[in-house]
Amino acid sequence: MIGRIKALYGAHAPLITAAALLLDQRTIVMKAIQISAFGEPREVLQFADFPEPTPPGINEVLVQLEASPFNPHDLYVIKGGFPVLPTTPGPVGNEGVGRVIALGANVDHLAIGDRVLLPTFTWLWRERMTISAAGLFALPDADLHQLSMLGINPATAALLLSEYTTLDPGDWVVQNAANSSVGRAVISIAKARGYKTLNIVRRPELVSELEAAGADVVLVAGEDAKAAAEKAVEGGRVGLGIDSVGGEAIGLLADIVSPRAAVVAYSILDSATMSIPAWSPIFKQVTVSGFFLGNPDSAAAAPAAIRDVLPLVVSGALHTPVSGVYPPSAIVEAAIHAERGGKVILDFTAE
Repeated sequence: MIGRIKALYGAHAPLITAAALLLDQRTIVMKAIQISAFGEPREVLQFADFPEPTPPGINEVLVQLEASPFNPHDLYVIKGGFPVLPTTPGPVGNEGVGRVIALGANVDHLAIGDRVLLPTFTWLWRERMTISAAGLFALPDADLHQLSMLGINPATAALLLSEYTTLDPGDWVVQNAANSSVGRAVISIAKARGYKTLNIVRRPELVSELEAAGADVVLVAGEDAKAAAEKAVEGGRVGLGIDSVGGEAIGLLADIVSPRAAVVAYSILDSATMSIPAWSPIFKQVTVSGFFLGNPDSAAAAPAAIRDVLPLVVSGALHTPVSGVYPPSAIVEAAIHAERGGKVILDFTAE
């Protein structure tokens, strides 16, 4: 049966075949990237057999996963150190894209073959899954790997730029860890909105790289960073500081921003504590907030943010460098790569 489908449908055969396999349970061998328990990724990750999803019901679709990034927070999930955790043993994975291969009743806004962004925190490193069709929409043609990274980091960057203060064209945004995926997204989105970015990094070799990516100013962290920042903005308003490092690094941002500005922390790359000079909130009236995409308010605002930044991803204006692409069967090698740094993509079409 499968050979005949491939002959009849050509390029669309993988989609039709996947749907047909669901009708012939005797031939199905579905796999998923799973953890046996929380622990070190190289010890607990495996690509193993997993039960087939149930057919889509009312307002549901069956999706075949195509690609998913291996994010730093996936490492925290696997180790059991993230605020949202799956049941073990079981699959992990937080974002990605896939093709609709079957429709449930009452789903009229999608078609078989549509590529969709999968919901976060659904533990989606599975070959196929049945999920709610609510909120899903067909993605335009674009680079598969870039689309797979759309759901978390670009959405986070967009919300950081819009939810905590009002910025006007020409205002400055200062951020640390500017070479991160969120940092690069901040640079691209801010540029599209008419803001300027003041970017702080730890390694000098990143300066020219980020300038080529659209950063207005890139500074290396050090004792003279505040003075260099003040000189670079030439009296302009620094209305927002974005922190992902913690410790004294967030204090530097609070020092740099203008009076009545906002400083927002979204990650903890260095220290679980924050050291902020008291005069910033007292005399400059700087506000300090935290951001987590899984919080109800942020999760509710994420779909609109994703649609807002999607054109930048499609055009290539928002582009995240990828340092490694792995098939799901090489999940341990992918985890080792992710632990040493660089953006890693799991490509489920590569098997």
